Amino acid sequence: MSTTRKLRLGPLPKIETVKLTFACPASLKADLDRYAALHAQIYGGAVDATTLIPHMLEAFIAGDRGFRKGGAGKAAPPKPS
Repeated sequence: MSTTRKLRLGPLPKIETVKLTFACPASLKADLDRYAALHAQIYGGAVDATTLIPHMLEAFIAGDRGFRKGGAGKAAPPKPS
């Protein structure tokens, strides 16, 4: 495998975390596991899907122009019922 290959999600920074639980389709979990394996091969060090998910979501939100234009941060998120 070539080490010049890069993924959109680069090396992972150290961050403060908050536990969050969610459900996803088995096919998405399989894709996340494959992505984690490829990430580990390219950047070194074992990483699992659970570790990657927050970084992927952060990158997604940062790249969403509609979210940025929509006044992100102006209103508090709705409270769960």
